Amino acid sequence: MSFIETEEQKGLRNSVSSLGKRYNYIDYVLPKARKGEPLTELWNEAGKLGFLGVNLPEEYGGGGAGIYELALVQEELAAHGAGLLLVVVSPAICGTIIGKYGTADQKQEWLTALADGSKIMVFGITEPDAGSNSHQITTTARRDGDEWILKGNKIYISGVDQADAVLIVARTEDSKTGKLKPALFIVPTDAPGLQKTQMEMDIVEPDHQFVLFLDDVRLPAEALVGEADAALMQLFAGLNPERILGAAMAVGMGRYALDAAVKYANERTVWKTPIGAHQGLAHPLAQCKIELELAKLMMQKAAVLYDSGDDFGAAEAANMAKYAAAEASIKALDQAIQTHGGAGLSSEYGLAAMLGAARIARVAPVSREMILNFVSQHSLGLPRSY
Repeated sequence: MSFIETEEQKGLRNSVSSLGKRYNYIDYVLPKARKGEPLTELWNEAGKLGFLGVNLPEEYGGGGAGIYELALVQEELAAHGAGLLLVVVSPAICGTIIGKYGTADQKQEWLTALADGSKIMVFGITEPDAGSNSHQITTTARRDGDEWILKGNKIYISGVDQADAVLIVARTEDSKTGKLKPALFIVPTDAPGLQKTQMEMDIVEPDHQFVLFLDDVRLPAEALVGEADAALMQLFAGLNPERILGAAMAVGMGRYALDAAVKYANERTVWKTPIGAHQGLAHPLAQCKIELELAKLMMQKAAVLYDSGDDFGAAEAANMAKYAAAEASIKALDQAIQTHGGAGLSSEYGLAAMLGAARIARVAPVSREMILNFVSQHSLGLPRSY
């Protein structure tokens, strides 16, 4: 295992950074977010440059690399305040699941479109009574001849207004035992019976959250991804990439905040010396740098383990990376605002507007408490609490 990046990876990092610089937070992302508009121009250009599909197979137009490279893309965009939430769900979760378990037709239709960003697929798992506990999902899928009929509802589903389809986690009835088992279905966003309602959120973000209602949505047999009785394994195949990409976004956001703080601390002069010379400001920023680098290392470890096929090792590292990156990012942003003083709350610098987005990392895509449950049980061998 090596974290020394190849020349190709360094070149990718530089190219993505150049794109992020042009679509930076202050000039592009924040104005879009304040108007509630998606980052369409950035998404389209990232797709044309091959960044969105860097982890997908070459035979379907992807880059043929791994989650490490996709995390690198996300981190570098986020380091300019331009992280793309839909990278977490479209190429990372949905692309990974379809790439591993989809039929030849599903791969041809979707992977080629996800790779260049011409189509977007979002992920629908969370329900009002089934947040962290996916075993409580009540959305059902029943057979009707050669078709499936889906009924249920979902909540906090990101980017449905931008998406061509939703990968819905439902439950099917086992014909032998009568028990409900999870299954994954590709549901077009214009499918009859699928209704979306935008949720009101107190976060300045360009991407919206939705409640979905599936009222007897009728789907062809080929909408099922993989096997109906293997969906739990398929479902969890997408969760490690989700957490790694979430960590990458948080690390990048932390870097953005820290860079802003350091720039201001070097330029702002009070009592004849830059404020960055004072240890009361310098040391907290140094701590933020250390904690961000440690979180990044765990993220890189998780990505390398995942790309090498070590699913359990990757799960442990991905959870730890997600936890560490969230904490480091929130701390870096808070310290950046403190470094700026009153200016840190002004619209000119845009740091305060990031607070809600940074705070998300503690809650989603998996909460800090559920990560601690995982580490307690699986890493330490302590009794299960739930």
